Amino acid sequence: MNHLTRLTGAALLLALTAAGCSGKATGGASQDGVKTGPGVTKDKITVSALTDLTGPYAALGKGVTQAQKLYYDQVNNAGGICGRKVELVVRDHGYDVQKALAAYSEVAPRSAALPQVIGSPITVALRQRVEADKLLTIPQAWAHTLLGSKYVQITGTTYDVDMVNAVAFLTGEKGIKSGDKVGHLRLEGDYGQSSLTGARHAAQKAGLTLVEQQVKPTDADMTAQVGAFRRAGVKAVLVSVSPKQAASLVGVSAAGGLNVPFVASNSAFAQQLLATPVGPVMEKNYYIVTAAAPFSMDLPGLKKLAGEYQMAYKGQPLDSAVLSGYSTAAVVGEALRKACAGKDLTREGIVNAHRSGKSPDLGLGSAPEDFTRWDVPAARASYVVRPDRKAVGGTSLVQKATESDLVRDYRPPAGG
Repeated sequence: MNHLTRLTGAALLLALTAAGCSGKATGGASQDGVKTGPGVTKDKITVSALTDLTGPYAALGKGVTQAQKLYYDQVNNAGGICGRKVELVVRDHGYDVQKALAAYSEVAPRSAALPQVIGSPITVALRQRVEADKLLTIPQAWAHTLLGSKYVQITGTTYDVDMVNAVAFLTGEKGIKSGDKVGHLRLEGDYGQSSLTGARHAAQKAGLTLVEQQVKPTDADMTAQVGAFRRAGVKAVLVSVSPKQAASLVGVSAAGGLNVPFVASNSAFAQQLLATPVGPVMEKNYYIVTAAAPFSMDLPGLKKLAGEYQMAYKGQPLDSAVLSGYSTAAVVGEALRKACAGKDLTREGIVNAHRSGKSPDLGLGSAPEDFTRWDVPAARASYVVRPDRKAVGGTSLVQKATESDLVRDYRPPAGG
């Protein structure tokens, strides 16, 4: 075969492949009369997770992924969805944007939805491609800057909303008053910037002075930041960093005599920290603001999920990652069921089905979420919990889900 023949053959193959992909993208009708698209065959629906199993949020990624596997196993054991089994494909990006982009390129063409994408920077990098592919995507990231896309569903509260509710908790329950200084330790990037937006708004409304400190994902020692907070005389600290960085913050503060309440975003705590030397310190004055109810609450749905998860994954931490993973898998599951009922399992059909209503009631204590709008947070009420080694799931309830007075009229400024 000469060079020209090889080129001609390659061009023909490329044309045929493109035509085949185009046919899949536009969808067709299956034997059961349901329109199908990428990721959907006559007997299987494929969904994919882009997670972090080896990077700074490996603890979160493991819990979320295992909970999602549990959910889809239960779905399949009950007969599947639309007469099809659901397959969860998992790829580890290690919180590396380039690895995430490569993983997306691999799994997206054969996926009907993405029930998990860990990381704000990962989601930002993928957003244009997700929108072009019309792929329902659920990030494990809660920056308000991720709002605004029909295809990207931010579940629960966003970081800025949680920080507004955190300041309301400090002023309402911890004696912080107008004129006080409050520290804010934040990670650079969307996570920290979103948290800062809420913190600045709430501090201004409450008459507080915000003392800001920013760190990079690679920073491990918070000594300099604690020193800055001590010199400023802060009466409390808001925390928007990784769990390991939060542990350093609390440990260094205890050693240096900075005995103030710490109120953290949900991404700034992992149950594994309770087994470290900083665990007892966290139990005393560390609080987490989150959209998820603690497993220690007396709710039948939580008890059922706890038992099922512990049976499937003996000895594994039972924490908010499990709740988040299970509930977001269920969000996609509900969208698939509605799309099936509408006889349209194309990507657009799945997204439209999802955007037609509210979150499924799983009995897990989460506030109802409105999925019909994508320019505002799905929920605005936050729980306050605290680390507790004796509690199921490692946290106990401090304050039930509350939409504070500070957050009711809060709207993030345009563009961030």
